[in-house]
Amino acid sequence: MSIVVTLTPELEAKLREKAAKQGQNIDFVVTELLNQILLWETHDTEEAIQGIQRGLEDFEQGRFRDFDQFAEAQRRKYNLSID
Repeated sequence: MSIVVTLTPELEAKLREKAAKQGQNIDFVVTELLNQILLWETHDTEEAIQGIQRGLEDFEQGRFRDFDQFAEAQRRKYNLSID
């Protein structure tokens, strides 16, 4: 399948340079980069959903703190002033 994408000259130059450094065809390099991005995006989304689910479960079980408790913990952790 062919997809036509218009790139800026700067981005095309970066891709060509990357392909040359790797000794690979530019089509292969672009395909691999896109595949890595799509895999990362899927993984990142799954991690976010799991984190939200854990947070909801914690809340339902009463494992949470109010904003003032959170803010105080952050002030201590990062040595921040109250003002």
